[in-house]
Amino acid sequence: MPDLSLSHARTIIATALKTARERSLSPLAVTVLDVGARPIASEREDGAGFLRLDIAHAKAAGAIGMGYGTRDLAKRAAGNPGFYAALYAVSEGGMAPSPGGVLLRNAAGEVIGAVGISGDTGDNDELCAVAGCEAAGLAFDTGA
Repeated sequence: MPDLSLSHARTIIATALKTARERSLSPLAVTVLDVGARPIASEREDGAGFLRLDIAHAKAAGAIGMGYGTRDLAKRAAGNPGFYAALYAVSEGGMAPSPGGVLLRNAAGEVIGAVGISGDTGDNDELCAVAGCEAAGLAFDTGA
């Protein structure tokens, strides 16, 4: 599997947004980050709140930083709030423990980036992220 490319990111974003519109979800923001948590591509739909891209970035960056999808991050944060409050502080608010942050992996299982989505419920954000990852032909990990 190749490294994460702009073409992959565009496919993830287009498919995630198409899935959201087909399901009549709230307007979304989607970001795809490389393994260093730097943006490859991002989009915010008309009507999505101005903080949604920041939240999407925090979901993706949190997944990369911790090495597991944000569904697992949310579960772990609920069980150990003191530790995750410290992580939130250390990351200067740069992680969001809510489903919708999905790790992207290469054939060897190594993390090559992440997608983060915000705008609807965490479950729906994650559903759209998974659809995008599948369309791009990338291995992924939601943390489920």
